[in-house]
Amino acid sequence: MSTFFESFSQHGESSLKWPYPIKYGEETELTTDVLVLGGGPAGCMAAISAAKRGLSVIVADKSHSKRAGGGSGVDHWVNCPNPASPVTAEEAIEWEVNSYGGYANALSRYIAARESYDTLLEIEEMGGKIRDLNDEFKGAPFRDEKTKFLYAYDYKNNITIRIWGTTFKPAMYKRCKKLGVKMLNRLLVTSLLTEDGRQGERVVGATGLNTRTGEFFIMKAKAVINCMSFAEGNWLFSSELTGLPYFHPNIICDGPAIAWNAGAEFTMMEKSSPAPAPGYQLPSYGSGNPKNTWYPATMVDAQGKIIPWVDGKGNPINDVSERTLPAEGQKYFGDRSLHPDHRYSHLVDDLETRIRNGEYMLPLYADLTDMPDHERRVIWGMMVGEEGRTKVPVYDTYTAAGFDPKKDLLQSYYMLGGEPFPGMWQHETVPYFRGRGPFASPGGLVTDWNLQTNLEGLFAAGNALYAGNYYSHAAATGRYAGRKAAEYALTSSDSVIDRDQVTAEKNRVLAPAQLKSGMDWKELRAGLCRVMQQYCGEIKNENLLNLGLIWLKDIRENILPNVYAHNPHMLGRVIESFNLLDGNELIINSCLARRASSKHLGFTRQEYQEMDPPDWHAFVTTSQKNGQITSDKLSLDYSNPISLNYERHNSDYKGYLSH
Repeated sequence: MSTFFESFSQHGESSLKWPYPIKYGEETELTTDVLVLGGGPAGCMAAISAAKRGLSVIVADKSHSKRAGGGSGVDHWVNCPNPASPVTAEEAIEWEVNSYGGYANALSRYIAARESYDTLLEIEEMGGKIRDLNDEFKGAPFRDEKTKFLYAYDYKNNITIRIWGTTFKPAMYKRCKKLGVKMLNRLLVTSLLTEDGRQGERVVGATGLNTRTGEFFIMKAKAVINCMSFAEGNWLFSSELTGLPYFHPNIICDGPAIAWNAGAEFTMMEKSSPAPAPGYQLPSYGSGNPKNTWYPATMVDAQGKIIPWVDGKGNPINDVSERTLPAEGQKYFGDRSLHPDHRYSHLVDDLETRIRNGEYMLPLYADLTDMPDHERRVIWGMMVGEEGRTKVPVYDTYTAAGFDPKKDLLQSYYMLGGEPFPGMWQHETVPYFRGRGPFASPGGLVTDWNLQTNLEGLFAAGNALYAGNYYSHAAATGRYAGRKAAEYALTSSDSVIDRDQVTAEKNRVLAPAQLKSGMDWKELRAGLCRVMQQYCGEIKNENLLNLGLIWLKDIRENILPNVYAHNPHMLGRVIESFNLLDGNELIINSCLARRASSKHLGFTRQEYQEMDPPDWHAFVTTSQKNGQITSDKLSLDYSNPISLNYERHNSDYKGYLSH
């Protein structure tokens, strides 16, 4: 085979030599007990959990597992019953079920609530920092002096713990290496392998592409855990404009695509919500706002006039300390909940009207200057700095530029465009720009109480699960799935890889690299997003959705064979775009399966005007076998009785909340 330099120069693309050896066509075969797909917090915790039971484990990630997934940090550990909180595990999932009209994954959320504190302590034992050991916030109202935990948002119920999340992934990665886990980095997983190569059968491994060398990997396993996150980027793409295309631009559709093609069952894939225009989002958490990482920041207008706050019941509040306490009659704050029992204190609901009427002048600013010192320091320095995407681009960069929260204000882009929180400011979106996560509690894989999918041998954790979200949920369910997958692997029979399935997949993956010219991956991805914008936008009907499928079929048959990759990295981008096409088909077929509109799912069918009719107030599931797509309904309370079912499947588990 010619060197990449020779090949690249012949194409007239560049005179630069590719810095890695090109191994197109070469294969590496590996065998393991447990194969973990995705090296984020769910994947690393799954690997650790399985390896601690003495099994061989492989982790495959298309980036690097030391910082993959939530590797850049996290500032808070949500829904975590702990010794300083009166909230039970059963109560901890209540706000999500209520807030989303029942469309919440009570099963996985309950697992996380039962085991998130244990998971946090295990991460601390690995080297992650979870306590104020240096007494930086001694005496603050959000600090528990006995444990040195710092709590966030709700200072009465203490259900959310502030953490130094930049320390977490390096600690997990180091523990994986210590336990002998084989870490395959820069490996894009391209497919799941099934028994006899048949769709809908037992999963026996996976294939992957090294995006630096082009080498093809064949991985055989007794159990496989999908930790590859949700589908995203289906409607939004902008590679040339400034700003981010969407909140998680590193997430495409790889995990859902490979599971869909293998025959796994999905639900809530029809759900979507408005999202800011691609290319116009500012750095996340890098503009002034009173949400999430910046909570409970004071907001002022251009003339320094303070924007008033109200409690979760809508009553005016004046003191900063009242922003962190539930209103009378409220149970506790539920993260981003709009339900009156769980809604945070917030800026007045009619702020936009007041701005348009001239009561407050744009632009608005976050003002930490007059806030209590402990609140200012915990927002700017811990929360901003430990949250993913803030340490370098926001905290370090702004500090180097001279930003001082004791005297400086930070501009907000509310009503100016570019606000980076999907769903916060609906007027800054257009109907055909849609998003699926992270705040929308998007669709994903359906599992049983072992976190095993409908496909034997395939488990799921973290954001691969439907209605997934939060670092704590990912880590806790990953830890749980690793335990269950290990139990399965210890008793499962040996499997055989179907060579015809492997050969077909290898030919598919490497085909774009064999061309000398063709369409770029960016053009393909932009076209796929345009199909979704036009035929699967805010308002849907059967004709529109079927037209979308026709367009996707045409692209698959007539465009995909002509998409070109001039190096292994670009080949990875091409395969991601192929996965996006598969994900689009999954979403559109899921939309066709729900023959009713739903406010809770952001789903409007013109032929079915009634919102959430009783007959359709259920999960709609979608899967395929032997190329035939099927759908079904699943009761919203299928996981009940939830605590009893957990106990039945975890009678030998000993943890903080064990009975």
